[in-house]
Amino acid sequence: MTRNRMEAFSDGVIAIIITIMVLELRVPAGSTLTVLRPITPVFFSYLLSFVFLGIYWSNHHHLLQVVEDVNGRVLWANHGSIALINLFAFLRKVSGAITQVQLFFRQRWIRDFDLHRTKAAVMLLVC
Repeated sequence: MTRNRMEAFSDGVIAIIITIMVLELRVPAGSTLTVLRPITPVFFSYLLSFVFLGIYWSNHHHLLQVVEDVNGRVLWANHGSIALINLFAFLRKVSGAITQVQLFFRQRWIRDFDLHRTKAAVMLLVC
């Protein structure tokens, strides 16, 4: 196998991963910018994953420039790294979901904290 074939295969896999990640973004119904607020964590996790994939692709490209001969070890190392990169679509979805859950609980905690702080202020005024 030549270096060009391995590079083309890797480029194709990365392009497919990026396409799958962007296809998972859902456009919410509505015509105002406020409908985008719930998907903001998912969008930012997509952007972060896109940047990481871009960095990986660039480093992979530079690494293959110094490879003179593609043998079995190089091929399997490339397959292993591509297998790990394939998890990006899944990890992006998980990180977006975790961020949404964290934001929900954080907003609820702030709301409850404000409620308790208000109760404490009323208690101080009454007593």
